[in-house]
Amino acid sequence: MGYNRIMTQSIPLVIGIAGGSGSGKTTVAQEILNRVGPDRIAYLQQDSYYRDLAGLQHQDVNFDHPNALETELMIQHIASLRNRLPVEVPIYDFSTDSRTGETFTVSPRGVILVEGILIFVDPELRKIFDVKIFVDTDSDLRFIRRLHRDITERGRSTESVIQQYQTTVRPMHLEFVEPSKRYADVIIPEGGYNRAALDMVVARIESLLK
Repeated sequence: MGYNRIMTQSIPLVIGIAGGSGSGKTTVAQEILNRVGPDRIAYLQQDSYYRDLAGLQHQDVNFDHPNALETELMIQHIASLRNRLPVEVPIYDFSTDSRTGETFTVSPRGVILVEGILIFVDPELRKIFDVKIFVDTDSDLRFIRRLHRDITERGRSTESVIQQYQTTVRPMHLEFVEPSKRYADVIIPEGGYNRAALDMVVARIESLLK
């Protein structure tokens, strides 16, 4: 992992957290943020990097395919943060499937934490990570969490969530997300509810930062 490089802190430590939709990736990321300290972490979410789809019919868009994401921009942003430069991250509006035109600034920190369902699929993106974590959760729990989130946070109907899950989410999970688990250094069952695994991950990050 380039232990000496990390210990000198000349280049920030880059950690990736992947897993299926509703697996608990964000919960794990938030636990790491809270326990390591948000002032020590630059946090990027892959959801910010969806391509602008304004004007396209929602049913024509496959949000779970790698092509829906501007991975090149995320790679550029991680490279900038590693070089201690701030980045301007797009703000995406899921109610209109479009970028708002506004951005928010992410400043460089000792740790760059990247979270998303497809971050281990792209070889160029994958090789940037020093530590790769995959959050592994049963499909029924993931679906229930996604259903609840899309209804309460993204204004979707139950029928539309079910249709999207059957037509794109599940097939893309089986084709892209699940196979990417093989590239993980650490697999966490049940995500943010797995205290023992989180304790080990946080302890490892702390030791690398010292």
